[in-house]
Formats: sequence, structure tokens, C-alpha cells
Amino acid sequence: MTARKRTWYPLAEGAVKGGKTPAARTAPQAAARAPAPIDPLASPRLAIAGRVVTMDDAFSVRKDGVVYIGNGTIVAILGKGDKPPSGFEDVAVVATRGTIYPGLIELHNHLSYNALPLWSPVPKLFNNRGQWPQHPDYRKLISGPMTVIGQYRDAQGQAALLAPLVRYVECKCLLGGVTTSQGIMLNSNAGVQRYYRGILRNVEKTDDPALSEAQARIADVDAKDARAFMARLNKEDSCFLLHMSEGVTPPGATTSEARKHFLALEVAPDAWAINDRLAAIHSAGLTADDFKVLGKFGGSMIWSPLSNMLLYGATAQVDAARAGQVRIGIGSDWSPSGSKNLLGELKVAWLYSQHLLNGSFSARDLVAMATRDAAAILKWQGALGRLEAGKRADLVVVNGTAGEPYEALIKARETSINLVMINGIPRYGLPATLKALGVKGEALKVGGRARAIFLEQATGDPDVARVSLGAAKAALQNAFMKLPELAREIEKPPAMPARAAQSAIDAPKPLVWTLALDEISNTGMDQRPRLPFNGPQDFTGPAMQPVSLAAPKLSSILVPIELDPLTVADDRNFLARIAAEPNVPEAIRNGLAALY
Repeated sequence: MTARKRTWYPLAEGAVKGGKTPAARTAPQAAARAPAPIDPLASPRLAIAGRVVTMDDAFSVRKDGVVYIGNGTIVAILGKGDKPPSGFEDVAVVATRGTIYPGLIELHNHLSYNALPLWSPVPKLFNNRGQWPQHPDYRKLISGPMTVIGQYRDAQGQAALLAPLVRYVECKCLLGGVTTSQGIMLNSNAGVQRYYRGILRNVEKTDDPALSEAQARIADVDAKDARAFMARLNKEDSCFLLHMSEGVTPPGATTSEARKHFLALEVAPDAWAINDRLAAIHSAGLTADDFKVLGKFGGSMIWSPLSNMLLYGATAQVDAARAGQVRIGIGSDWSPSGSKNLLGELKVAWLYSQHLLNGSFSARDLVAMATRDAAAILKWQGALGRLEAGKRADLVVVNGTAGEPYEALIKARETSINLVMINGIPRYGLPATLKALGVKGEALKVGGRARAIFLEQATGDPDVARVSLGAAKAALQNAFMKLPELAREIEKPPAMPARAAQSAIDAPKPLVWTLALDEISNTGMDQRPRLPFNGPQDFTGPAMQPVSLAAPKLSSILVPIELDPLTVADDRNFLARIAAEPNVPEAIRNGLAALY
């Protein structure tokens, strides 16, 4: 890894100095301690004990293991009674009283939308993703609210709600054990685009030479030509995470519009614009034969079962995908039609396997989708996805050490998460555990139980750094209750005296950021290539639909809505809403509550 300059900042009470936890220091030493680094590119020396589920090649599980961590990396995993590695002789071992897993890697999520509640009830059964954005409720409950949140400016002209949104949705991931997800993109009035740099690892912007940056958007010119798309795939070393065949075959039809999206990748007989860099998100419209093709050319897929079932009443044929030797990752898609976090999506996948696939996917198979297999899809297997010496110290700890270890994760409640660590930095967990590991953090409650979340970050976005989780929650709750009022402010042209207006014409324009919303904003980059199928005018998949000039103003259709709670444990409506969704198979509707 390339050497980086380390930045030093004071930490909250309990910070680590010299690699020793507070338990390993005397009172005078603690009183004289110097500031410790909070940069996630480095971490103090720490040691945590528990049952260790490594997800290595042998799927080794250490019943009484100790994970030794330094500078963001796992130094060693040893037995409880083994001699510690060099340099760790004075480091106190912190007992987690839990089972330690690699951090969960989410390969598909539109994080910008994750402050929104579940779209409930889903108004009808759709066949493909070109249909539901045209439903009147979509603009009222999903695209309209997020347009307001992304565009609203305060009295100083600043994007006052962007930082609270980023803080809130990242914390929502952390509370579900997620350490990596897709990022949040911004547009500026200067034509510049960027990703927020936050607590979570961002698959599109890693800032780490050992972690290649995934592509989630391709140039529109490449998106409209299968050969150009193939050339782009062949010259890249990183993963392409692209929506593919999101939809199902309607009754009476021989194929689906969604499937044509995949078939258009055939550029010549037995020649396809597919290689081992392509990860097809959703793939719900693919047949068993299609998965054989995807597997033959090395492609992988990302499964989002709950979102697929809520919208389409069915999901991808993952059993056929596995038979076709297609590697599978998993993602919760977004909160309007998916799980609140990846832990929840694993529960849905487990129920789907148990009741609709005759148990063909074991708990270990599903945990692999969110850890080692996800890392392999990203080409990150050398650094993440397993608990091994030399790997990045991203991990999640679930309370308890009894029972089958993989089922223990899938069946864990959100209130069972004792610790989440990213690059050796304790980010979320039990207050006592975080304190023992050298940080304090912001207090919160999950399902009525005390937790703490540590959000200081030297390399984070400075706007987000100033926002606590509590402040973010309050700002978004207030904004969601005032959506019509905020929409009117956006729609009203700014009043400006004539002299000031002339002066403003010549003045340099300040840089203003807005959300680059995946389903709304035209960024000049496509997430779902629209390729010609039967001819140059027959493009597969839906075009992004601009809002008609005749469409009613947002201020006239928006209503106050609730901010989606951070967890199911704190959402009194989520499970009841899922249970009432007719598009979801009965076994999942009736079985999900038991896993929470």
C-alpha cells in the first residue's frame, strides 16, 4: 500500500495512545496521553476475542480466537492461549462475547434514497423497471421528495440537507453490519461530479490502490452500442456494476422486455459483451440458458430478492445462476422497495432459499455472498472479504458464540450487533466495547438498547463531519414534514433588485452541489445500457423519463412523509407492511418477523 501522510487529531475520552487500550495503561499514562490518529488509513494496535468465522478457503471457524489488528490490517488470528504477535505483548485483549465475521459488503444500493420509508402498499404488480417510475405515486412518494432534499438551499444558498442525508444513510448501513456499499454521487453547477467520502467503504471511490474502483456508470455512447460496451469491458481491470434485465416475463409472453436487455449483449454468434468484470444487477429476467451464457463468459450477478418480489412478484433464478457457475453477490437495492440493510436482505434470501428453493442455498452460501464472494466480484479478494492476516480489518461482531455460526449471523437481530469495525477503527457497537477499544462516540438506542457510534474521520467530507447522527435525524425529520413548503421555496424564483441582478451577472458563481439521483438526474452516464435489439431504433430498457412541462408542481402533490427509521427494531410498521404485501410470497410475508 502506498505510504500516506498521517493526520493526528484529538479523540474522545478513551482514545488509544501508543497502541495500548485504556485497560493496558496506568492512570498516569492515561492522563499524559497524546492525541491518537483517527484517520481510517491507520489504526492503533487492538486485539479482540470471540468465535472467529474467517470465510477463508477452508471456511475455518476458531471457537476461541483472538484477532490482532494494527494500522488498519489484521496482523494475526491466534488461539486464546497463544503467544501474541510481536508488538502486542502489552495490548489488552477485549472480549466481545460474540462471533466475529468479515464486514458485510453490499454490492447494490441507491443510498441517496434510503431516508425514504417503504413504498407501501406497492400499488400494483409490475413487469419491468420501466413501469413503476410512471405510476403517479412514484413522483409523490419517491422521486419528488428526494428531488426536494437534493435541491433545497438555505438562506445562505447552501445545500443544507445533503450532509444530514449522507450521515443518516451511512449510519443506517453501519447499524446493519455493513462496511462497504455503493456511494453517493453529487453534481455541481460547474459541471463537476464527485462522490462523498464517508465512513463506509465506497466501491466506486476507494482512495486505496489495493482496492480497484468499480464502475457503476458508463458513457451514454458506450451504453447504446454493444461492441463499444464490449471494448470498454475488455480494457478495464475493475468491476462493472450495471443494472441488467430488471423485470419478469408477463403471463402469456414468450420473453420479457427485461430479458432483451441481456440478449442485446450478443454481438455475434457465441460472442457476447460479457467478461469477468461484468456484474449484472438484478438479472430477474434471465433464463437458465442465459445464466449458462453469463457463467461461460465469466460474468457475475447481484441479487436483490425483496425489492424484486415487492415490485415484480418474483426474483432472479439464483439456483439456475449457480448451476451456470455464476458468482452471486447481494444488495438491498433501496429502502422504498427493499430491506433497511444487508442483514435484513440476508434474512429474506434465507427464507427464499428455505421455502422456495428447497434449501438449496445454505446459510454459509448466503454469508459468502455478502463477504468473500462480494470481494471477489469487486476484485478485492486480496484485501477484503475474509478474516486473514494481511487483510483489511473490516468486521462485524454478533452477540453469542453458540449454534451454527452462519445461521447465527442470518438470524441475528439488529440489537445483537456488538461491534462494527472499518479498517481497524471501531465505528459502532456496545458503548463498553467501544470504550475498551479506545473510542467513545455518540450515544444512541437501537430497539431500546444502548449503543454508540463513532463518526470522527480525518479524511471524511468536512460538511458531513460537522453533523452528528442526532442532528442529521432531526434535520431530515423536519424536512420530510415540510416537503410541500420546501418545494414552494425551490419553485419560487429568487427576488433580486435590478442593480443587484446586474452585479450578480458579472460575479463569479459559487460552487453549488446537488444530489445526482440515480433514477432522476441526467449525469451523461448510464447505469443500465439501452442497447439496440431488433434494429437501431429498438433500444432495450426504458429511457430516463423527463418530467413533463405539463406535470403538476411538486408543491401541489407532495405531502409530509415519515423519515425511515434506522432499523427494523425501531420501526413499528415495517414488518406489518411486508406481511400485507400481496406481491411477496406467503412464506416470506409470514416468516420474516420471526427473524427479527
